[in-house]
Amino acid sequence: MSETRDIPLDELARLAHAVLRHNGFDAEHTRAIADTVLAAEHDACHSHGIYRLIGIVQACRDGLANGCAAPDVIDHAAAVVKVDAQGGFSPLAFERGLPMLIGKARRGGIAAMAISRCFHLTALWPEVERLAAEQLVGLAMTPSHAWVAPFGGKRGLFGTNPLAFAWPRPDQEPYVFDFATSAIARGDIELDAREDRALQPGWALDCAGAPTTDARAALEGAMLPFGGHKGSALATLIELVAGPLIGDLTSEQSQHFDAGHGAAPFHGELILALDPAAFAPDTTDRDAAAERLFDGIVEQGARLPSQRRRAARRQTLANGFVRVNAALVDELNRLID
Repeated sequence: MSETRDIPLDELARLAHAVLRHNGFDAEHTRAIADTVLAAEHDACHSHGIYRLIGIVQACRDGLANGCAAPDVIDHAAAVVKVDAQGGFSPLAFERGLPMLIGKARRGGIAAMAISRCFHLTALWPEVERLAAEQLVGLAMTPSHAWVAPFGGKRGLFGTNPLAFAWPRPDQEPYVFDFATSAIARGDIELDAREDRALQPGWALDCAGAPTTDARAALEGAMLPFGGHKGSALATLIELVAGPLIGDLTSEQSQHFDAGHGAAPFHGELILALDPAAFAPDTTDRDAAAERLFDGIVEQGARLPSQRRRAARRQTLANGFVRVNAALVDELNRLID
């Protein structure tokens, strides 16, 4: 088993900020990116935690990403906000466009925010949780690089194409899910490769298109969609609505743009916000129906998405530290030497 270290939360935050500032990110991008990766780390989502700083920094060092880009928020239509990230990373672009998105959703019942020309390597659940905190239903989706073969195919065409959803609940944490449409997140396979762990069957193909459980072979080959043809179709939907529909790149085009650098994907993101009050003003009936559904899940012994993640968050805050791979901490420290 790989050596780990217990890093106090304030020390981990200082490390994340130092890595970003030392590598060309301004104060606003540093704060927004660090907040997002640290939130994932607190929730024990290590594949989207501080490990992601490596690819984020690489994109800036290679001259692909602009760590000081000022996102341009555009009031595009009655129900549409456009945010041109100007070649920066998505967390700050999302923050800048969020107030206008919320306002449009409350006025019209539904609104969309299209973020374009952004680099993206972070989780989507922090974004939809922000919408749920405003008592809005949230959906977010984005392509990535062409790492995932379509069902029945042998080479990468889709991205991992995550989809996140949040439903606000009265007096308790929202119902939230955030999952890749690939069988597993790319970051998990990368971490498995770093630690010589085998993959589960059905997750990936090698470069010859044969099934593999070798993480390094999978990184050279292609990942597989979850759920066979269903996951493949859902990945196609996300490619289209978070790509050509908003005037941005597909995962394959993002891969071409990268030109072998192996940096963060460059593309767009689509976020939808719905105001429940505009659809069903009777909050009592609406909330009661939703809670009956959630209770029906739990009563059968199943768990709601994010329960494990939130339990990890509570434990992290109680402990005051995060257990982190020691080699990863050393690698991040080298980025500020």
